[in-house]
Amino acid sequence: MPDLMTSKNTSQEQAVLHSSPGSSSPLHFDTIILGAGGAGMMCAIQAAQRGRRVVLLDHAQKIGGKILISGGGRCNFTNLNAGPFNYVSKNPHFCKSALSRYTPADFIRMVKDHEIPFHEKKLGQLFCDGSAQNIVQMLSKECKRAGAEFQLGLKISKVEKQEHFLVHSSRGVFTSECLVVATGGLSIPKIGATGLGYEIAKQFGHSLVATAPALDGFTFSEAEGLRFKDLAGVSADVIIQCNKVSFRENILFTHAGLSGPAALQASLHWNPGDSIAINLLPDLKATEWLRKHKKQNTRTEMKNLLSQILPRRFAEKFCELYFNTSLPLAQVPESTLEEFGNRLNHWELFPEKTVGYSKAEVTRGGVNTDEVSSKTMESKKVPGLYFIGEVLDVTGWLGGYNFQWAWASGWAAGQEA
Repeated sequence: MPDLMTSKNTSQEQAVLHSSPGSSSPLHFDTIILGAGGAGMMCAIQAAQRGRRVVLLDHAQKIGGKILISGGGRCNFTNLNAGPFNYVSKNPHFCKSALSRYTPADFIRMVKDHEIPFHEKKLGQLFCDGSAQNIVQMLSKECKRAGAEFQLGLKISKVEKQEHFLVHSSRGVFTSECLVVATGGLSIPKIGATGLGYEIAKQFGHSLVATAPALDGFTFSEAEGLRFKDLAGVSADVIIQCNKVSFRENILFTHAGLSGPAALQASLHWNPGDSIAINLLPDLKATEWLRKHKKQNTRTEMKNLLSQILPRRFAEKFCELYFNTSLPLAQVPESTLEEFGNRLNHWELFPEKTVGYSKAEVTRGGVNTDEVSSKTMESKKVPGLYFIGEVLDVTGWLGGYNFQWAWASGWAAGQEA
C-alpha cells in the first residue's frame, strides 16, 4: 500500500469524493469501518444508533465469514466466564475497560431479543442450537435497523488522511471523519484474511507486537512424528501446561502432531523452543497409584493396567517408548515405577512448531495497545482512527472469548467513532 500522507487530491479524486459510481449519492460518511466481521458490525450498530452515518467496507462478498465457520457452524458466540484473565496481550490491563462495559450478559440479551435458541456446551461456552447464520443475520438486521450501510466485494488500494480520512477503493474514494480498522488477523486466509489492518497501523505510525498463529495445535519434528504416527485419532483427557499456564481438556493425536482443545489452548502461550508438559492422569498421583497395584502382587503388565484408564493404543505405545520391561507389575523395581509414574504426570514434549495460519483460529499479537485508548479504542497517535477486534494485540482463549472481545471492543469504539 502506498504512503498514507499526501499533500492534496487530484481533480479526478475530488470529483469521485462526492458521488457514487452511477449515482449522485455522496461517498462521505461520518464513520467508515474496514471489515464487516463481528467487531465491525457491532461497532456499526452502536455508531449508527448515535445518529452517525456509517458504512462497512469489505473485500469479501459475504459478511461475518469467521462467524459462519466457528463452533462447527454453530458459533460459540461468547463465554459466560469471560474476563481479563482469559486474554493474552503485551499489556494485560488493556482489555479490562471494554470487557467490563460490554459483558457476555449484554450480548446474550441481544441474542434473546432475536429469539435465537442457544445452549451452554461446557465451561461457560455458549453455542447456537441452530446455525451460526443466526448470529450473522442478527447483527446484519441490527446494522440495517440502525441505518448502517454495507459495501461488499470491493478492493481497497490506499488509505490516507487529509482533512478527512480517504479510503481509495475499486468503487471510488470514500471519506469520513472517523476510520475504524476491524480487518481481523492473518488466520484462515481461505476466508479472506489479509494483513491490511497491520499495514494501515504501520503507515499511521503504530508499532506492532509480533504476530503468530494461535489456537492451532502443534506439529512434531519428523523424527518425533514417526514415533507417534500410529496414534493418529487417539484422544485423551489431560492437563496440558505451557509457560506456567495450564488447561484441562482433551488432546487429539494427528498424523503430524497434537490437536484437540487442550493443545489449541496451549498453543496460545507457546513460543518456538518452548516445551509443553502433559499430565496424562490428572485425577491421580500416578506413582502412588502404581505402588498400590504393585502391593496387590498383581501379575498384570504395565500396558494392560494403563489401558484401564487410557486408550489402549496410547497405553501400549507409551509403554513401548518409556517402560522398557515386560515384567509383571509386582516384579518392577521401585525406582523404575517411580520414574514411570512421574512421566505419566509430567510428560514433556518439544513441538517443532504450530500448525500455522491456515488452521489457526486467531492471530496472536497485533497493533500495540499501549498506543490505543483502552476506553474508546482510538489511536493515541492519529485522532479519529480506531482499532478493534483481532487486529489488536488482544487474543482470547478458545471457547467464545475472542468473540466476546470482538463485541466488547466494537461496542466501545461505537460509542465514540
